[in-house]
Amino acid sequence: MKRLLIVYFSLLGSLVLATKKNLIIDTDLFSDVDDAGALLLAATSPDVNLLAVNVNHPSSYSALAASAILAHYGKGDVPIGVTRPLTDDTFLDTWYFRLGEYASKVAYQFRGGKLRWGHAEEDAWGPVELYRKVLSEAADHSVTIVSIGFLDNLSALLNSTGDAHSPLPGRALLSRKVTELVVMGGAYPSGKRSWNFWGSPLSGPGAAAHVINSWGANTNTSDGDGTNTTTTTTTAAAATTTTSTTANTTVPQLTFLGNDVGVYSLAGERLAAEGPALDPVGMAYGWYGYERRARPAWDPLAVLYAVRGLEGQGKTGLFRVGDVCEVGCGFNVVDWEDGGNRWVCGGVVDGGGREGSRQECVGRNQRFLRLGVTDEEAAAEVDRLFLEGAWAAARGKLRVPGLVPSTPGTPVGPVTTMCYIQ
Repeated sequence: MKRLLIVYFSLLGSLVLATKKNLIIDTDLFSDVDDAGALLLAATSPDVNLLAVNVNHPSSYSALAASAILAHYGKGDVPIGVTRPLTDDTFLDTWYFRLGEYASKVAYQFRGGKLRWGHAEEDAWGPVELYRKVLSEAADHSVTIVSIGFLDNLSALLNSTGDAHSPLPGRALLSRKVTELVVMGGAYPSGKRSWNFWGSPLSGPGAAAHVINSWGANTNTSDGDGTNTTTTTTTAAAATTTTSTTANTTVPQLTFLGNDVGVYSLAGERLAAEGPALDPVGMAYGWYGYERRARPAWDPLAVLYAVRGLEGQGKTGLFRVGDVCEVGCGFNVVDWEDGGNRWVCGGVVDGGGREGSRQECVGRNQRFLRLGVTDEEAAAEVDRLFLEGAWAAARGKLRVPGLVPSTPGTPVGPVTTMCYIQ
């Protein structure tokens, strides 16, 4: 009987892994605490297979805090990359002089995971190599990347060349392996100086402009494996794709969540007040806001969309596609100098981010989202998931519906772990 149970739950675990969303998170975890909340959601969601976390702020405490958070929620084996050169800088609120620093505190008080305290430089991957390793090992069109910070790491990936992990150059590797890139940043239809587009301490707006303005812009590019990629259009209102001669290279969906998605959805206060006493993210919300003030849920909502998508499959339908173009075709343009952005309908721009001749926009496969519910409803859902994930980790429960570990409080092992039905 025991042998049958082990086989049953081994098969069940394999089935669960097969249906999970393969996710890579690229975060600027350093100042605002919503990045920590996003990692909580990704690490505790039963619908996520977290492949890697790349940190795009060059502080050792950022990488160490990410490692600590992942380890606390049972994801200590997830590889972490961080941009270089590293510093030991900590956050200081010189804008409002009321927000606190949390990354170094979380990194030290909850130290664990892949990165040893004081050894971020030696233990963390280079972000481009980590991207290339994880993507090369993934099935084609199976990975979703969530950018909840600066785009330096993604820009460097696009510029990368073939290596030991894959002969493909960066853009072709991403196109082959990624099904969607979700970007938190910008304002739609237009806005000025979105933090994630201009605030990078290393590149300013340059990285964001490079990634976004070049997305799907090339209509004939070498994939580095002897094939060429050419663009084709499906229908006038539908998303366009690119196809290659090997039929496995496409332009992934690029989805933006602007600053309006989350700015008034204030979350985190319930986690700090009602969550486990020693929860790293709950404590981070307290350290950051001092009086346990709720914060805009920008990054948690971006992760939540990346996991759930739009409506259907019994989900709550938190999001809807924004629509400002009469022809249903548009794309984002980021200013190389100030990080402002604007949504262009049915036109093209040149490599410098300037609008060129107007023509049908093909191959860009871009959209932006609005909330499909009220700000309060979105915040309530984030708070609910914060508490559910934090308490599940605190109680040591295996988050498969109807199952808990056979010995309460013990860490969850491989998918063959003996469980009983609750």
